[in-house]
Amino acid sequence: MVKKQKNKTKSSPISKGMIITVAIMAAVVAGGVYYFWISAVPVNVDHPVFQTASNVYILATHNDQGYYYDEQSTKTGKKTISSTNVNPPIHIPKGTLVALHVINEDKDTGSDQDLNIDAFNVHTRHLKYFEAQTINFLADKEGTYPYYSLIHPEMKGSITVDP
Repeated sequence: MVKKQKNKTKSSPISKGMIITVAIMAAVVAGGVYYFWISAVPVNVDHPVFQTASNVYILATHNDQGYYYDEQSTKTGKKTISSTNVNPPIHIPKGTLVALHVINEDKDTGSDQDLNIDAFNVHTRHLKYFEAQTINFLADKEGTYPYYSLIHPEMKGSITVDP
């Protein structure tokens, strides 16, 4: 009597679904690493800077005397209403990673706003009302540098990088 042997194929412990799942997970991790690496590169240097950024909030607005920048305090979280803070000078220690947050708060005229610091390659896009843009830069050069608006020439101030 001859027994028929069943043609058994060995199943692999790694299935096609598992390979696809691992490939997707690897792609997601690689994308996350790429995003983290790119977001850690400030606009004025060509390498990542892994340190906690110092936040500077600049509000672009206007009053009856014209357009101006105002600085929002990071200590109290409140905007200063006094006219002593118009186009404020900003002081930053050398070597600081700065996260510059520019916010258009000009609700009355609806005018676009911008901010530029040529010395650190900081140039915001034209911001509509209540739009914001954050730009990271490394304060790597001592000195005093102007910041200004291309849209409203009267909006200007200075940033000083202290030793």
